[in-house]
Amino acid sequence: MEYLYGALLLHKAGQTINEEALKKTLAAAGVAVDDGRVKATVTALNGVDIDKVLSETTIASAAPVAAAPSGEAQAAEGEKKEETSPEEEKKQEEEAAAGLGALFG
Repeated sequence: MEYLYGALLLHKAGQTINEEALKKTLAAAGVAVDDGRVKATVTALNGVDIDKVLSETTIASAAPVAAAPSGEAQAAEGEKKEETSPEEEKKQEEEAAAGLGALFG
């Protein structure tokens, strides 16, 4: 993941994502640089519109998965929780995703 983070940092700084720049970024962060992984990352990102990919990312793919509640907690929660419509869920996801957009400018 640190290789992608380095590439995102270069992108955000307006720098060209190439092998030399990514190596310097990773080394500055204290990462033991693997030349093969650097080359693979740069090659994989060649021609990718990073801004477009970031704007299409939804909260569902960026949010960690929560642990499933225990049986008792789940039963109690099921009695208290009101069901939300798919439209409400989609609206909530869009609002949360809009907040994430601020992280990347």
